[in-house]
Amino acid sequence: MVQAYILIQTEVGKASTVADLIGEIPGVVQAEDVTGPYDVIVRAQADTVDDLGRMVVAKVQQVDGITRTLTCPVVHL
Repeated sequence: MVQAYILIQTEVGKASTVADLIGEIPGVVQAEDVTGPYDVIVRAQADTVDDLGRMVVAKVQQVDGITRTLTCPVVHL
């Protein structure tokens, strides 16, 4: 199982809607709107890194109102 945080910047006023829509995507564990340089932070999981990448590109980035994403895979050292 691969887990990652996805940091999202949105258009002004869209953070809450984006978080709600992303929260419905299979594999998304949690989606919260936050303050700071990013507007939404998502915790996601998938079986493989490739599956995670497909989720981000094919589903998360397609949500209306997103301007930029940064995916940070969780590592266990």
